[in-house]
Amino acid sequence: METFEPVIVAFCCHYCAYTAADMAGSQRLCYPPNVKIVRVPCSGKVDMIHILKAFEKGADGVYVAGCLDGDCHFKNGNRRAARRVAAAKKLLEEIGIGAQRLEMVNLSAGMGDRFAETAERITETIRELGPNPVHLASRSAA
Repeated sequence: METFEPVIVAFCCHYCAYTAADMAGSQRLCYPPNVKIVRVPCSGKVDMIHILKAFEKGADGVYVAGCLDGDCHFKNGNRRAARRVAAAKKLLEEIGIGAQRLEMVNLSAGMGDRFAETAERITETIRELGPNPVHLASRSAA
């Protein structure tokens, strides 16, 4: 039997979260290679359709990583992202994917260690939950 390795999509804002991921790499901090980083100009640019498409395309978990609260380079983009993530979590619960597969995190550029810890924690959570039920259903139908 195969060991399940989840696919995690991390939408990271350019100024803080992506820089934190870069810092984690520079510090040679290990985090799971199954975390696929998508750099966005601001976490507020991540719309619900992007989150849902990630799940549709086979992601088992998604997180949106933005600047610390009150420290967004685009004033309130991270707060907009948090509201969208909360709405998407409700929808994911309703359609049977599960709200716990989506998370919003806030990081500053200097938090490479926290980026690595977050990636590890989310990967472990999704590993315990198992494969994305939508992707699993499409695999068994083929």
